[in-house]
Amino acid sequence: MHKPYDTNLIGPANQSEHIRILNDAFRTDLVAIGLALISNKLFITRGVADCGNDFIDRAVRAVREFSDFTEDNDPHGEHDFGSFDLDGIQLFWKIDYYDQNLDMRSPDPADHTVTRRVLTILLAAEN
Repeated sequence: MHKPYDTNLIGPANQSEHIRILNDAFRTDLVAIGLALISNKLFITRGVADCGNDFIDRAVRAVREFSDFTEDNDPHGEHDFGSFDLDGIQLFWKIDYYDQNLDMRSPDPADHTVTRRVLTILLAAEN
């Protein structure tokens, strides 16, 4: 289990680093796909769903293991987006930040007490 970070101790200089830590912890902790879907932590687009359960399982695993972050695909260093190929199909994943009720954007993505992270996996062609 991941220990929450004290967001009161961070300053603007390391806010992106803090968001990265929270994003990586969230993304790599998505083991139970069904539970993540039910709890609105994970969204799979229709295109990904149409590829079948085995494809979904492997796509989620690829997102959990993703580490190919560069200045080009992660300019803020927050690890909130990635792109990879699976079975010759290009996929994207992204993390969005919502308030606790999932009604609007989070007021502070660096504060886990006011933020719910949602991971979406989609086909690049659906973008």
